[in-house]
Amino acid sequence: MKLTLIAIGSRGDVQPIVALGRGLLDAGYTVRMVTLESFGPMVRGQGLEFFPVEGDAQALTNEMMLAGMKGNGLNLLSMYRGIMRTFGAITKSYQEAFAADVLRDSDAILSQLPGGFYGYDLAEYLHVPYIALSVIPQEVTGAYPLPLLPMQFSLGRWYNHLTYALGQQLAWHPFRKPINQFRQELGLPRASFWWGNMRRMAREHVPVIQGFSKHVVPTQPEWGEQVHTTGYWTLNEPDWQPSDALLKFLETGDPPVFIGFGSMPVANPQATTALILEALKQSGKRGIVHTGWAILGATALPDTVFSLDYAPYAWLFPRMSAVIHHGGSGTTGLALRSGVPSTVIPFTADQPFWGARTHALGVGAAPIPFSRMTAKNLAQAIQIMAQSADMQRQAVRLRDAMATENGVQQAVKIIRHYLI
Repeated sequence: MKLTLIAIGSRGDVQPIVALGRGLLDAGYTVRMVTLESFGPMVRGQGLEFFPVEGDAQALTNEMMLAGMKGNGLNLLSMYRGIMRTFGAITKSYQEAFAADVLRDSDAILSQLPGGFYGYDLAEYLHVPYIALSVIPQEVTGAYPLPLLPMQFSLGRWYNHLTYALGQQLAWHPFRKPINQFRQELGLPRASFWWGNMRRMAREHVPVIQGFSKHVVPTQPEWGEQVHTTGYWTLNEPDWQPSDALLKFLETGDPPVFIGFGSMPVANPQATTALILEALKQSGKRGIVHTGWAILGATALPDTVFSLDYAPYAWLFPRMSAVIHHGGSGTTGLALRSGVPSTVIPFTADQPFWGARTHALGVGAAPIPFSRMTAKNLAQAIQIMAQSADMQRQAVRLRDAMATENGVQQAVKIIRHYLI
């Protein structure tokens, strides 16, 4: 059976789907990954078939984020316009990619695109099963607002429900015309003007598989039996080996603090690096500064700070004394699974949600929005994590609870059930 998996976004969006794809490959399925062309080496490195969609993840993310940055913060309206410009510019490439004849041998479509864009439509055309994948909670609940929106305060269940409706409209309408054009080319009827295929997918109880932990985001009663939470989908990288320099740094002092912002760019990397170095100095801690897409650490560093280009977080984080990160869903999962305290510096989208969850779980200091980060409050967060024995114990307890989950195996089992 040939499965086509679709994932578009930054590394944090794509890598968990690649991990799931590898699990499905090991279970005997033929797996094809449809994603941005810049992820080709990662996809092929896991033995999966690769079908590229035009676009470089880093370039697209930089354009979206930097277009919305005003000073040290983010202007959300400007960023939303940047998202629409960026993805709108490659919508034609999306249509051409998903209309390709090579995809028509798919026996099932699994996609993490919101609203099932292109994937659900292709599955309908091919008369094959469709399964929604998600690494961010997007199913409607009154328990909290939609994590993808910045309004993370709650005015009650009615308000929380309203944020999901708003999010669906914001996701659907910029792509309504190209999606309906794609459907027309396939000979399918137009999707709903207001809701696209979203309401229809809910009525049909389309299976949803969520790649995060129930210990982090509890299952909600509104979700229904078609929504499954499996645990995080973590990619194994057995061929990776740490450099001698990294090993030496880890072995010649106390466990350091990791600081990195993953796929988030910053407007002034030099100033941000200087701020981080000052925070480490004030806290009296050694640090590992991850270069990332922010290009941090590109300056002379003291002996107590190591500049890191890349290391698998699953290997690195348990060796830290604390982890400070941007709050991407995948990075958050690996931080919570590490057994050490972690604090989120959110930039946008779902990152404030993961920062709030990390703090509420008692395993990290209160999140510090990047626009409000100073050397003083960053140093205070480091000191809180270093000095709180309760926080350290809770981080270990959460790690141990999550250790019983094998997200990829659970997801493969559920997918197999739906495809029998």
